[in-house]
Amino acid sequence: MTPAGTLLSATGLRKAYGTTYALDGADFSIHPGEVVAVMGPSGSGKSTLLHCLAGIVTPDSGTITYAGRELTAMNDTERSALRRGEFGFVFQFGRLVPELTCVENVALPLRLAGVKRKEAERAALHRMEQLQVDDLARKRPGEVSGGQGQRVAVARSLVTDPRVIFADEPTGALDSLNGELVMQLLTESARAANSAVVLVTHETRVAAYSDREIVVRDGRSRDMERIV
Repeated sequence: MTPAGTLLSATGLRKAYGTTYALDGADFSIHPGEVVAVMGPSGSGKSTLLHCLAGIVTPDSGTITYAGRELTAMNDTERSALRRGEFGFVFQFGRLVPELTCVENVALPLRLAGVKRKEAERAALHRMEQLQVDDLARKRPGEVSGGQGQRVAVARSLVTDPRVIFADEPTGALDSLNGELVMQLLTESARAANSAVVLVTHETRVAAYSDREIVVRDGRSRDMERIV
Protein backbone atom coordinates (compact mmCIF):
# COMPACT_ATOMS: atom_id res chain seq x y z
CA MET A 1 0.00 0.00 0.00
CA THR A 2 1.37 3.45 -0.94
CA PRO A 3 1.90 5.68 2.13
CA ALA A 4 -0.39 8.74 2.30
CA GLY A 5 1.12 11.90 0.85
CA THR A 6 3.62 10.03 -1.30
CA LEU A 7 4.91 11.96 -4.31
CA LEU A 8 6.73 9.12 -6.09
CA SER A 9 6.33 5.41 -5.45
CA ALA A 10 7.18 2.08 -7.04
CA THR A 11 5.86 -1.39 -6.40
CA GLY A 12 7.27 -4.74 -7.51
CA LEU A 13 9.77 -3.40 -10.04
CA ARG A 14 11.57 -6.00 -12.13
CA LYS A 15 14.18 -5.29 -14.78
CA ALA A 16 16.36 -7.89 -16.49
CA TYR A 17 19.33 -7.49 -18.79
CA GLY A 18 19.55 -10.79 -20.60
CA THR A 19 19.16 -13.46 -17.94
CA THR A 20 20.38 -11.23 -15.11
CA TYR A 21 17.86 -9.37 -12.96
CA ALA A 22 19.03 -5.87 -12.01
CA LEU A 23 15.75 -5.42 -10.12
CA ASP A 24 13.72 -8.32 -8.76
CA GLY A 25 10.66 -6.95 -7.00
CA ALA A 26 11.94 -3.61 -5.66
CA ASP A 27 9.64 -1.14 -3.89
CA PHE A 28 10.16 2.57 -3.16
CA SER A 29 8.37 5.66 -1.87
CA ILE A 30 9.25 9.29 -1.19
CA HIS A 31 7.37 12.36 0.07
CA PRO A 32 7.76 16.02 -0.97
CA GLY A 33 10.76 17.59 0.77
CA GLU A 34 12.14 14.21 1.82
CA VAL A 35 15.68 12.99 1.11
CA VAL A 36 15.88 9.21 0.68
CA ALA A 37 19.24 7.48 0.30
CA VAL A 38 19.31 4.36 -1.88
CA MET A 39 22.26 2.29 -0.74
CA GLY A 40 23.82 -1.00 -1.72
CA PRO A 41 26.99 -2.60 -3.07
CA SER A 42 28.14 -2.17 -6.67
CA GLY A 43 25.86 -4.11 -9.02
CA SER A 44 23.02 -4.34 -6.49
CA GLY A 45 20.53 -2.52 -8.74
CA LYS A 46 20.41 0.87 -7.03
CA SER A 47 21.25 2.90 -10.16
CA THR A 48 18.76 0.85 -12.20
CA LEU A 49 16.13 1.68 -9.59
CA LEU A 50 16.92 5.40 -9.95
CA HIS A 51 16.77 5.21 -13.75
CA CYS A 52 13.38 3.47 -13.60
CA LEU A 53 11.98 5.99 -11.10
CA ALA A 54 13.17 8.85 -13.33
CA GLY A 55 11.55 7.39 -16.44
CA ILE A 56 14.89 6.86 -18.17
CA VAL A 57 14.55 3.06 -18.16
CA THR A 58 11.26 1.19 -18.47
CA PRO A 59 10.89 -1.73 -16.03
CA ASP A 60 9.81 -5.12 -17.34
CA SER A 61 7.04 -5.25 -14.73
CA GLY A 62 5.77 -3.39 -11.69
CA THR A 63 4.25 0.07 -11.38
CA ILE A 64 5.66 3.56 -10.76
CA THR A 65 3.30 6.34 -9.69
CA TYR A 66 4.26 10.01 -9.70
CA ALA A 67 1.89 12.69 -8.38
CA GLY A 68 -1.09 10.41 -8.94
CA ARG A 69 -0.08 9.49 -12.50
CA GLU A 70 1.23 6.11 -13.58
CA LEU A 71 4.66 6.83 -15.01
CA THR A 72 4.97 3.31 -16.40
CA ALA A 73 1.92 3.94 -18.61
CA MET A 74 3.34 7.13 -20.17
CA ASN A 75 4.85 7.23 -23.64
CA ASP A 76 8.39 8.47 -24.38
CA THR A 77 7.24 12.02 -25.14
CA GLU A 78 5.34 12.29 -21.86
CA ARG A 79 8.27 10.92 -19.85
CA SER A 80 10.69 13.30 -21.60
CA ALA A 81 8.46 16.27 -20.73
CA LEU A 82 8.40 15.12 -17.12
CA ARG A 83 12.20 14.89 -16.99
CA ARG A 84 12.56 18.38 -18.46
CA GLY A 85 9.97 20.13 -16.33
CA GLU A 86 9.53 18.33 -13.02
CA PHE A 87 12.67 16.26 -12.46
CA GLY A 88 16.22 17.45 -11.80
CA PHE A 89 19.40 15.39 -12.15
CA VAL A 90 22.86 15.39 -10.56
CA PHE A 91 25.38 12.82 -11.78
CA GLN A 92 28.76 11.72 -10.42
CA PHE A 93 30.82 13.75 -12.88
CA GLY A 94 28.47 16.72 -13.31
CA ARG A 95 28.09 16.32 -17.08
CA LEU A 96 28.39 20.02 -17.78
CA VAL A 97 28.60 21.13 -21.43
CA PRO A 98 32.23 22.21 -21.89
CA GLU A 99 31.48 24.75 -24.66
CA LEU A 100 29.05 26.70 -22.45
CA THR A 101 29.84 29.00 -19.53
CA CYS A 102 28.74 27.89 -16.07
CA VAL A 103 25.74 30.21 -16.07
CA GLU A 104 24.73 28.97 -19.53
CA ASN A 105 24.98 25.38 -18.23
CA VAL A 106 22.71 26.16 -15.28
CA ALA A 107 20.25 28.02 -17.53
CA LEU A 108 20.21 25.22 -20.14
CA PRO A 109 17.11 23.33 -18.84
CA LEU A 110 15.13 26.58 -18.92
CA ARG A 111 16.37 27.46 -22.40
CA LEU A 112 15.34 23.99 -23.63
CA ALA A 113 11.89 24.69 -22.18
CA GLY A 114 11.63 27.87 -24.25
CA VAL A 115 12.52 30.48 -21.61
CA LYS A 116 14.23 33.60 -23.00
CA ARG A 117 17.97 33.89 -22.40
CA LYS A 118 17.96 36.86 -20.02
CA GLU A 119 15.19 35.42 -17.88
CA ALA A 120 16.83 31.97 -17.83
CA GLU A 121 20.23 33.36 -16.86
CA ARG A 122 18.69 35.52 -14.15
CA ALA A 123 17.12 32.41 -12.59
CA ALA A 124 20.41 30.53 -13.07
CA LEU A 125 22.40 33.24 -11.26
CA HIS A 126 19.94 33.08 -8.35
CA ARG A 127 20.53 29.34 -7.98
CA MET A 128 24.30 29.76 -8.40
CA GLU A 129 24.31 32.34 -5.61
CA GLN A 130 22.54 29.84 -3.33
CA LEU A 131 25.21 27.24 -4.16
CA GLN A 132 28.02 29.80 -3.64
CA VAL A 133 29.29 29.63 -7.25
CA ASP A 134 27.85 32.82 -8.76
CA ASP A 135 31.41 34.18 -9.11
CA LEU A 136 32.05 31.41 -11.67
CA ALA A 137 29.18 32.46 -13.94
CA ARG A 138 31.30 33.41 -16.97
CA LYS A 139 33.89 30.66 -16.59
CA ARG A 140 33.72 27.42 -18.56
CA PRO A 141 33.64 24.01 -16.82
CA GLY A 142 37.27 23.35 -17.71
CA GLU A 143 38.29 26.44 -15.73
CA VAL A 144 36.74 25.41 -12.39
CA SER A 145 37.58 22.74 -9.80
CA GLY A 146 35.69 19.46 -9.46
CA GLY A 147 33.88 20.64 -6.34
CA GLN A 148 32.90 23.92 -7.97
CA GLY A 149 31.71 22.13 -11.10
CA GLN A 150 29.55 19.77 -9.06
CA ARG A 151 27.94 22.72 -7.26
CA VAL A 152 27.20 24.23 -10.68
CA ALA A 153 25.58 20.90 -11.61
CA VAL A 154 23.46 21.02 -8.44
CA ALA A 155 22.38 24.57 -9.33
CA ARG A 156 21.37 23.31 -12.78
CA SER A 157 19.31 20.50 -11.20
CA LEU A 158 17.38 23.07 -9.13
CA VAL A 159 16.85 25.79 -11.73
CA THR A 160 13.50 24.48 -12.99
CA ASP A 161 12.14 24.17 -9.42
CA PRO A 162 11.79 20.39 -9.82
CA ARG A 163 9.56 18.34 -7.57
CA VAL A 164 12.06 15.46 -7.55
CA ILE A 165 15.87 15.55 -7.80
CA PHE A 166 17.69 12.36 -8.76
CA ALA A 167 21.29 12.35 -7.52
CA ASP A 168 23.43 9.40 -8.65
CA GLU A 169 26.65 9.23 -6.59
CA PRO A 170 26.86 13.06 -6.58
CA THR A 171 30.03 13.12 -4.46
CA GLY A 172 31.75 10.08 -5.97
CA ALA A 173 34.37 12.14 -7.83
CA LEU A 174 35.03 14.60 -4.98
CA ASP A 175 37.30 14.67 -1.94
CA SER A 176 35.59 14.45 1.45
CA LEU A 177 35.60 18.22 2.13
CA ASN A 178 34.01 19.13 -1.20
CA GLY A 179 31.67 16.17 -0.92
CA GLU A 180 30.38 17.39 2.44
CA LEU A 181 29.83 20.90 1.07
CA VAL A 182 27.98 19.65 -2.01
CA MET A 183 25.71 17.43 0.10
CA GLN A 184 24.99 20.20 2.59
CA LEU A 185 24.06 22.67 -0.14
CA LEU A 186 22.08 20.11 -2.16
CA THR A 187 19.96 18.93 0.76
CA GLU A 188 19.42 22.41 2.22
CA SER A 189 18.40 23.87 -1.15
CA ALA A 190 16.10 20.95 -1.96
CA ARG A 191 14.35 21.03 1.41
CA ALA A 192 13.90 24.80 1.17
CA ALA A 193 12.16 24.26 -2.19
CA ASN A 194 10.19 21.23 -0.87
CA SER A 195 11.80 19.07 -3.56
CA ALA A 196 12.20 15.36 -2.90
CA VAL A 197 15.70 13.92 -3.38
CA VAL A 198 16.43 10.33 -4.47
CA LEU A 199 20.08 9.92 -3.51
CA VAL A 200 22.02 6.89 -4.77
CA THR A 201 25.21 6.31 -2.82
CA HIS A 202 27.38 3.61 -1.29
CA GLU A 203 28.92 6.00 1.26
CA THR A 204 27.46 6.10 4.77
CA ARG A 205 28.69 9.68 5.33
CA VAL A 206 26.67 10.80 2.29
CA ALA A 207 23.61 8.77 3.34
CA ALA A 208 23.76 10.54 6.71
CA TYR A 209 22.28 13.62 4.99
CA SER A 210 19.09 11.69 4.20
CA ASP A 211 15.88 11.36 6.20
CA ARG A 212 15.56 7.66 5.43
CA GLU A 213 17.60 4.84 3.89
CA ILE A 214 16.55 2.10 1.48
CA VAL A 215 19.04 -0.71 0.92
CA VAL A 216 19.05 -2.54 -2.42
CA ARG A 217 20.68 -5.94 -2.57
CA ASP A 218 20.31 -8.51 -5.35
CA GLY A 219 17.64 -6.35 -6.96
CA ARG A 220 15.41 -6.25 -3.87
CA SER A 221 14.82 -3.25 -1.62
CA ARG A 222 14.49 -2.91 2.15
CA ASP A 223 13.29 0.24 3.89
CA MET A 224 15.57 0.43 6.94
CA GLU A 225 13.04 2.53 8.87
CA ARG A 226 10.62 -0.38 8.84
CA ILE A 227 13.11 -3.01 10.01
CA VAL A 228 12.96 -3.68 13.74
